[in-house]
Amino acid sequence: MLIILPPSETKAFGGDGPTLNLASLSFPSLQENRENIVDVLHNYDVDEAMKALKISETLRPEAEENTKLLTGPTMPALYRYTGVLYDALDAKTLSEKAWDQLAIGSALFGVVRARDMIPFYRLSGGTKLDDATMKSRWGKSITQALEAENDFIIDLRSGTYQTLGKVKDAVTVRVENSEGKVISHFNKFYKGQLAREIAHKDITSIDDIMDTPGFKFTEVNGKQLTMVV
Repeated sequence: MLIILPPSETKAFGGDGPTLNLASLSFPSLQENRENIVDVLHNYDVDEAMKALKISETLRPEAEENTKLLTGPTMPALYRYTGVLYDALDAKTLSEKAWDQLAIGSALFGVVRARDMIPFYRLSGGTKLDDATMKSRWGKSITQALEAENDFIIDLRSGTYQTLGKVKDAVTVRVENSEGKVISHFNKFYKGQLAREIAHKDITSIDDIMDTPGFKFTEVNGKQLTMVV
């Protein structure tokens, strides 16, 4: 099983790992795409990066970090990403098995596994670099890399990141309230809780997910679940 989490805009600064080594990352078939995107992003000056990323002056320090992609420290991806989902996941208390079964989508790296060592960066799935969308830059490579894994995949990425590399047979999860309305504010929180609960298990079917204690699901079809909260 492989659970793919969405990335977060917020990330932890710093790290005590070595500088980025793209060749060491999981899903090596993505290396050429990664190199190309890192090269473009890294070579923007700060003002160019802020314009491309469409971020305000208050986030200038994050744009500055992009100039250090190849020289800054790294940390495990699961610690790099922060925010509501990752607070609910609480990576520091997860088992080794859970870490083995978690991955994260990324506009910069495509998809990485929990232990992959990555630097701080700022790049969103909806960003254009040199007028090229992230979807066009990734093409079919993420889809092909994930399908080659031959795992039962639970795709918890948001829509933007799913479009960068959809997986035909992956199970997706939508969060709604009892009235059938999409939950937006707490969507990430509930997905983080779900990932935490199932990451240490041997999930092989959509029925296994539906049987998870403490959660209520309805099956939309054989590949999509609605979590009712």
